[in-house]
Amino acid sequence: MEKIMLGVIEKHLKDNAVIDHSQQGFVRGRTCLTNLVSFYDKVTHLVDQGKPVDVIFLDFSKAFNTVSHSILLDKMSSIQFDKNIARWVSNWLMGQAQRVMVNGVTSGWRPVTSGVPQGSILGPVLFNVFINHLDVGLEGVVSKFADDTKLGGAVDSVKGGEALQRDLDRLENWAITNRVRFNKGKCRILHLGRGNPGYTYRLGDETLEISHVERDLGVLVDSKLNMSQQCAQAARKANHVLGCIKHGIASCSREAIVPLCTGAASP
Repeated sequence: MEKIMLGVIEKHLKDNAVIDHSQQGFVRGRTCLTNLVSFYDKVTHLVDQGKPVDVIFLDFSKAFNTVSHSILLDKMSSIQFDKNIARWVSNWLMGQAQRVMVNGVTSGWRPVTSGVPQGSILGPVLFNVFINHLDVGLEGVVSKFADDTKLGGAVDSVKGGEALQRDLDRLENWAITNRVRFNKGKCRILHLGRGNPGYTYRLGDETLEISHVERDLGVLVDSKLNMSQQCAQAARKANHVLGCIKHGIASCSREAIVPLCTGAASP
């Protein structure tokens, strides 16, 4: 039944162009690769023009688990989902209960009022609906892959830094309104480009930490936009796989080695 509902929901989202282009996660035809290419194409274009750029990596705290059911259903209503579909999703989300056990003592059952089940068929697409309007009104470049969010912009003037800070203020207000939280200890700033003034930013009451290298969807991005660390990491992984092949097979003949190495390299 979830698969049937997924097809209906995805068709509605596609036909009505609901999901913004900034969201690359759990959308047909969009992947980690399209996320990275789209975002860093804009960033490197600014850097190539000689403009310093700041990129802020944002991290939600337990994003999928904190999605308010009532707010999600309100968002579904606002984008004109069929009432029967919304009612089915409501029953699917709200027909759950949980309890906790501490030192052998069990609490009573309580209804679950937040969270979309991770690993479920509908969870990712419902999360996309919930987070879709995150970037409304923002001035900088925004890119999302599910809950992994990046915000960037040129900071060749004080106004550029002020614009990014305004965006962070709007994001904090969005989080408060939608009852989710940023894990501010894991939100980082990457200063890119020559002559970067190194502005500091805050999210709520906390000043964000400056980083020199960040892992973005599995790819290491450093402040010089140098891929040497990513290449070194890929080489280490390849050597590890080759070492496992070398020590894991008895035959060293070409017929045995080549298919294994080719297969290991193809992903």
